[in-house]
Amino acid sequence: MSFVAETSLESLPEHVAVAEKRLVNADLVAVNQLMPLKYHWAWEHYLNGCRNHWLPQEVPMDRDIALWKRPDGLTDDERTVVLRNLGFFSTAESLVGNNLVLGVFKHVTNPECRQYLLRQAFEEAIHTHAFHYIVESLGLDGHEVFTMHRTVNTIHDKDGFTMRLTEALCDPDFRTDSVGGIQKFVENLVGYYVVMEGIFFYSGFAMMLGFHRQNRMTGVGEQFQYILRDESTHLNFGVDLINGIRAENPEIWTPDLRDRLNAMIDEAVEREIAYAVDCLPRGVLGLNAEHFRDYVRHIADRRLERIGLPARYAAPNPFPWMSETIDLKKEKNFFETRVTEYQSGGALSWD
Repeated sequence: MSFVAETSLESLPEHVAVAEKRLVNADLVAVNQLMPLKYHWAWEHYLNGCRNHWLPQEVPMDRDIALWKRPDGLTDDERTVVLRNLGFFSTAESLVGNNLVLGVFKHVTNPECRQYLLRQAFEEAIHTHAFHYIVESLGLDGHEVFTMHRTVNTIHDKDGFTMRLTEALCDPDFRTDSVGGIQKFVENLVGYYVVMEGIFFYSGFAMMLGFHRQNRMTGVGEQFQYILRDESTHLNFGVDLINGIRAENPEIWTPDLRDRLNAMIDEAVEREIAYAVDCLPRGVLGLNAEHFRDYVRHIADRRLERIGLPARYAAPNPFPWMSETIDLKKEKNFFETRVTEYQSGGALSWD
């Protein structure tokens, strides 16, 4: 029995056979027709993601386990920082993945962008895997860590803030064929790429890399470095996607939309500052909540500028040592080294 479709190319309507490539609202076809590429930046982000491939279990955790188990290894305040960040990231990464798979992928109609979104969704799964691996390695209470979005108010508030942005996209009646629809879609993209991955995540990275800088919790720190490298690509792709949609649909960039996006960033900054206070009530590792108040505002300004909005906070970067790892100026240089090499085809064995 043959399952080959009998429809020939000649019988297809012209608008389906040769569809115009657009980021949203292109004519949908049955296959992801990559060639010819139109958005080369999307394909480059996909290739960068592939070059960055890594897996959590490749990172040794022996030193972290020994330090965590020692009664004098970490202070109670330092343990709080680790636990709070594991609690936030363990659910936040899955929220990003859900938003991609259940919302964004459906409405981005460009094949090369969809190719990258498939890669990103896989990376979100790897990141969630990493937090499971850390929790399991350190012998933590997995239920406690993975349910902090219910038990810790500042984590609950940040997760709820972003989850509201997914609701519209998951509505079966949601469409992007109107100005209002595209604006709502852009709000979602700004909320997840700019706020969640570009502000919330970077703040948490800074806290965790403070341990790594002191040569403590090195396995956890190494995994956070790898995750940060992935997130840098996510952020760059998201900014390009947002700016590309703006360029193709200039009518959406109204004063009202800009006001809504600025208000979103303001709310995000305040929620992240509240989270920093929760994580660092007395300060550890040379970090304190006041420093993070400036840092969150500093990176928020950089994100605003990248999507065509003016900076709002004029805050300095209080952590100059972080700039080598996570400052925006370094994001484009993250790909000079690789985490791990793929296994070569000649090394594979088949049973």
